[in-house]
Amino acid sequence: MHSWTRYLIFFQYIGAKYSGVAKGNPHQLGKRGVQDHLEDAITRLRPLNPVSLSISSRTDTGVHALSNSAHFDLQRKNDKPPFTEDILVRALNFHLRTEQIRITRAYCVPHDFHARFHAQSRTYVYRIAQGISHKSLLPLTECSLCWNLCNMKLDVGAMHKAAALLIGTHDFSSFRAISSDLPFKNPVKTLDVVDIQPGSSFAQAHFHRDIPFWELTFRSRSFLYKQVRRMTGAVVAVGKGQLSVPELKDILEARDSRAFPQGLTAPAQGLFLTRVDYRDTDLQLPQQTSEMQLPTIGNSLKK
Repeated sequence: MHSWTRYLIFFQYIGAKYSGVAKGNPHQLGKRGVQDHLEDAITRLRPLNPVSLSISSRTDTGVHALSNSAHFDLQRKNDKPPFTEDILVRALNFHLRTEQIRITRAYCVPHDFHARFHAQSRTYVYRIAQGISHKSLLPLTECSLCWNLCNMKLDVGAMHKAAALLIGTHDFSSFRAISSDLPFKNPVKTLDVVDIQPGSSFAQAHFHRDIPFWELTFRSRSFLYKQVRRMTGAVVAVGKGQLSVPELKDILEARDSRAFPQGLTAPAQGLFLTRVDYRDTDLQLPQQTSEMQLPTIGNSLKK
């Protein structure tokens, strides 16, 4: 008899039509979460066990992902062998075909693996377009996928100085929004990367107008609620001259969410979760189990 198998999946989505990645409130009409659709797709594989998805990284309404991750357990009926990774990806994407959600990779992982707690780092990229007087003049490939700043002038040098303030280990209480889990989250985080580089439009080679883009990259093991959007908004405010670097330092050192100026949080549509990284050793099955369950696997466990 085949026992249950734990799978790690990586998935992408356009967040505009969903209430966030987490399950929607069943008592409220409106958008469903990405998790609702993923669990529906897994349920349609007719597992013997109830479906429960554990997602590594929560994103809000309107935020996108090129690579989020989650784990779940699956036991097939009638003593059928476990799905191979490739077949699982194809089967889930078949059931997700009407949604803006796609599975990109899947791995069989050890039974004690946890998508959230085993994650070593998470990377977010925030995309900013400049110089377009109204969002309707953006190429359609950019609608709801960037923050359009009408003002062409940004002091990128000042933005780099602002970004440098955020790198390292700090109490980021000033950069988290109020949430139900506020008392349980440690506000001390270590930012390994805060970087600002020129970006490009998805339609750059084909659109009739050149649109300057900037990308802000943030990498840490974990983030607080709306921390990335608040940091982005503050760095952009420095670039626009609305906030000085010393003022940003004062906000950081206040360690109080009420110290963050109202109206500076960057909008959701420019934010992408682009990577969730794990150690290869955490993904690898015990040799005997691997040989029994996955005789056809030959690919390396790349991040």
